[in-house]
Amino acid sequence: LDAVRRYEAQGDAKFETYATTRIRGAMLDELRSQDWLSRGARSKARDIEAAVQRVQQRELRAASEQEIAEELGVSLPDYYAMLDDASGVQLVHYEDLSSDEGRETLDRVVVDDEDIAQHQGNPLDLLVSHNLHKAVVQAIDDLPEREKLLLSLQFEHDLNQKEIAAVMGVTEGRISQLRSQAVARIRAKLKAA
Repeated sequence: LDAVRRYEAQGDAKFETYATTRIRGAMLDELRSQDWLSRGARSKARDIEAAVQRVQQRELRAASEQEIAEELGVSLPDYYAMLDDASGVQLVHYEDLSSDEGRETLDRVVVDDEDIAQHQGNPLDLLVSHNLHKAVVQAIDDLPEREKLLLSLQFEHDLNQKEIAAVMGVTEGRISQLRSQAVARIRAKLKAA
């Protein structure tokens, strides 16, 4: 309704274009207002992901913590602090669903297991879903062994952070940092794919 009230027919702007932009903006504003993580933390997470992606593309292998810190222009302790701040950034965010550089958007390619039957008539959807699954598996396979172990202990063996820390011989805080780093590596790999 706000879009209808504010629309003024000027120039070549169609109402549909104007309304779509206004509605999308209002939706993003509402999502941001309900977000429990600060913009600064999200920004740090994006900076880490971008640094991981740049190093991995340049070196053609998984980036070390030191290389990521150097790429960010910070010391290793400062990088660890950034990981701590970004530790809540684990999910795909709405802004990440928008396409860039003509790529297909995630909201159009992710298929639930329940939807497989619906896509039997559409081989392209199944192929895209299969390719996304393969890309995620490959991104996880490319992680350093320590981060793969952490994810395995968490998701395959259902251990909590305290139990994982005991198994790996590190602090719970370090587990949080390693998980954040693993997520950043996976997201960077998927964005590059």
